[in-house]
Amino acid sequence: MPCCPATAGVAVLPVHGDRSNWSWGILKVSNRKMDVVLPGRPGWTKFAGIVGISLLSLGLNGSRPSSDEPVTIMFLDPEWSHDLSERSVLPPDERLQEFTRQTGIRVEHVPAPESGLDQLGQARELLRKGSSSPDVYGIDVIWPGILSEDLIDLKPYFAAELSSEDPDLVASYAVKGKLVAVPYHTNVGVLFYRADLLQQYGYQAPPRDWDQLEKMAARIQQGQRAKGQKDFWGFVWPGADGENLTCNGLEWQVSEGGGRIIEADDTISVNNPNAIRAWKRAAHWIGWISPPTVISYQEWDAKNVWNSGGAAFWRGWASDYFLSQEPNWLTIRDRIGITSVPGGTVRVGILGGFGLGVSRSSAHPVEAMELVRFLVRRETQLETVRSRSEPPKGLELNELPAILKAYSHFDIGKHQNGSGVVSRPSSITERKYEDVARAYIRAVHSVLTGKTRAPEAAAGLEKELVGITGFKTGPPSQIRGPGNKSGVEVP
Repeated sequence: MPCCPATAGVAVLPVHGDRSNWSWGILKVSNRKMDVVLPGRPGWTKFAGIVGISLLSLGLNGSRPSSDEPVTIMFLDPEWSHDLSERSVLPPDERLQEFTRQTGIRVEHVPAPESGLDQLGQARELLRKGSSSPDVYGIDVIWPGILSEDLIDLKPYFAAELSSEDPDLVASYAVKGKLVAVPYHTNVGVLFYRADLLQQYGYQAPPRDWDQLEKMAARIQQGQRAKGQKDFWGFVWPGADGENLTCNGLEWQVSEGGGRIIEADDTISVNNPNAIRAWKRAAHWIGWISPPTVISYQEWDAKNVWNSGGAAFWRGWASDYFLSQEPNWLTIRDRIGITSVPGGTVRVGILGGFGLGVSRSSAHPVEAMELVRFLVRRETQLETVRSRSEPPKGLELNELPAILKAYSHFDIGKHQNGSGVVSRPSSITERKYEDVARAYIRAVHSVLTGKTRAPEAAAGLEKELVGITGFKTGPPSQIRGPGNKSGVEVP
C-alpha cells in the first residue's frame, strides 16, 4: 500500500518489546522535514504534521505498558571504561545524571575491556546475539563497516545535528549510505613535547619531520642523562601489538609516501619501498631514543613515562589534553607543547574517536536516541565554548592538525601547516578490517622486535592481505594534505 502523504518523511522507529515513559523529542515533524509542499495552504501542512504524529503514536501505543516504572538505558561506552582523562566541563557520570533529571530516563554503564580489538569483539558479540541491551554503543571510528548490519540507520533522526558536522567526518561513520553512528568525540594523533627542554637546548620550534625529531630527541636525552636523569628517553610511544600500533605505523608510512595499507580503489599497497623504509626507521629508534620496552607499551605506559617527566616527546592523542576537564595527570602541564605528528613528504595524524550508535535490538530505541541526542548536543555546546576560550595556561600550541579548528585561534605556529588527517582502511575492508588490522600489527611488530626484516614482513603481509580480502596489489596513492576544507582523507 502506498504511503499516506500525511506521513511522508516521518521516520518511524522499529518497535522491540514494551516501553514506558515515551519521549517524542527526537521525532520532530516540521514542514521542512516532512517534505510536504502545499503552496498557499498552510493549514493543510499543519494538519499533515498532526496526522503524522497521531499515526506514529497509534503505532507505538499498542505495546506501551501502563507501568510508571522508569526506563533504564544500558550504555556500552569504551571511553567511559578506559578513558585516559576526565572529559569536558561535567564528568561523564554527572552528564548522565543531568540527562536523567531532564528526562526521567536512567542510564547504566556496561563495562568494556581495555584493548580496542577486545572492545570490538565484545560489541560485535552482543549485537549479533540480538541482545536487547546495551541500547547505546560507543562506536570507534573504525567499527562501522563491521557492525553496520546490527545498528539503526540514524540519518533520518539527526538531520539537525548532522548539518553542523563536517561532511567528511560524518562519512567516516557511514556504510553504503547508512549512518551507523553520530560523531561524538573526534580525535587525532598529535605529538606532545617538553617546551621547556626545547628552549633549554636552543630549539625555537618543535620538530616538523622525523629527521628533526631524531636529532632533538637524541640531544635532549643525552643532556638530561648527563644531568643525572639516567632513565630519560627522547621519544616514547605505544608499541605493543594492538590497534595503537596500526595508528602509529600508518602515520610513519603515510608521511613517507608509503600508502594506507589498502587504498580507496581496493589496491593493497603496503609492500612498497617507502613503507618499508618507515618501518625500518621506527625499529632503529628502539634502544636509541626510545626504550627497549616500548615494544610492550600500551597507551597508558607511554603516558606514564611522559607524565613522570621521563621523556622529551610523546606520541599521544589530542583528547589526552583538549577534552580533559582538569588534566591533573599532567604533572609537567605547565612545561609542555602540542604539535602535529612529524612527517616526511607530508604530515598526517590518524583519525580516531567515537560516535554513538543504537542497537537494532534495543528494547528502548526512542529513549536510546534521546540519550544520543543529549550527549551530541552537549558536546557541540562544549566545542563552542572551547573555540571562544582563552588559551590553556602554560600550554604551547604549534601547528596543530587542521581538524582541531576550535583551537586554531591560539596556535602560535601557522595552523595551515599542521597535519592532515588520514583514516584507517576500515570502511574499505568493512567486516574484514579486524583481520586486516591484526595482520598489519603482527607484521609491523615483528619488524620492531627484530624477528623479521622489513622487506620480508611487507611481502608476507601483502600475501596475507590478498588472502583475506581478495584485492589486487599495486602502488600507493598520494594523499591530500590539510589544504582541503577539513584535512580529513576518507575513502
